[in-house]
Amino acid sequence: MRLVASDMDGTIVGHNGQISDRTVRAFEACLAAGVEVVFVTGRPPRWLDPLRQLGFTGTVICSNGALTYDLGEEKVLSADLLDAESILKAQEIIRGLYPAATFAAETMDDFLIEPGFAPTGSIELLGGLEPRPLNETLNGNGAIKFLAREVDITADEFLHGVAPAVEHLVATTHSAPNMPLLEMSLPGINKAATLAKYAAGLGIEQEDVIAFGDMPNDVQMLGWAGHGYAMSSGHPEALAAANLRAPAFDDDGVAQVLEERLTSLKSA
Repeated sequence: MRLVASDMDGTIVGHNGQISDRTVRAFEACLAAGVEVVFVTGRPPRWLDPLRQLGFTGTVICSNGALTYDLGEEKVLSADLLDAESILKAQEIIRGLYPAATFAAETMDDFLIEPGFAPTGSIELLGGLEPRPLNETLNGNGAIKFLAREVDITADEFLHGVAPAVEHLVATTHSAPNMPLLEMSLPGINKAATLAKYAAGLGIEQEDVIAFGDMPNDVQMLGWAGHGYAMSSGHPEALAAANLRAPAFDDDGVAQVLEERLTSLKSA
């Protein structure tokens, strides 16, 4: 075990936005033992407060692999942008399949939302953003993540209906278990691809990487890592992709696995 890569939401972060004390201690113990730690999330840099509150100053792979961020320096290290033309073409295809779909885009500098994307009453929570069509707000610029939202459909149904239709333009996944919200990025970009580059840069082999995740956007990462742990409380696709299983999130599953592995390292 030389590198621990962990998803955030549903894996170590709960609905209250907090990370348990036991899990915090487990990550601190990894760092003290000389084990590298990287967080790999669908969140953009502006939504990393749970890690900031921990005092974590390392690297975070954000937006499902589209962006690598130095949390200590609060700066972007690398980014793979989805071009505006592909976004608008994918949007047109999705609208043809799901006319009620609404859209948003996360750029390097802004969060752009179209009318209807944000639930009623939540605009203020998003900083008072002005909803406008993406063909007006993108201004030809790329995005680190393109999002589509629907209603009266499950997230899995939405994903399986959209992904094949737009696969020539974008890579599509989802990370919200109870919300039909799709996340799209540049084809070939996912958590696994960026994690592999990060590990290689540290001189760490695939078999020395332990990864934790719980949702479809973790599937490639769990399959790539030498030791991929799906949370027992996770999505069926994540459970199928992983070669190992961690106890449920509510049982501090990540902490349990790390504690056991650290004990094994000390006794080796």
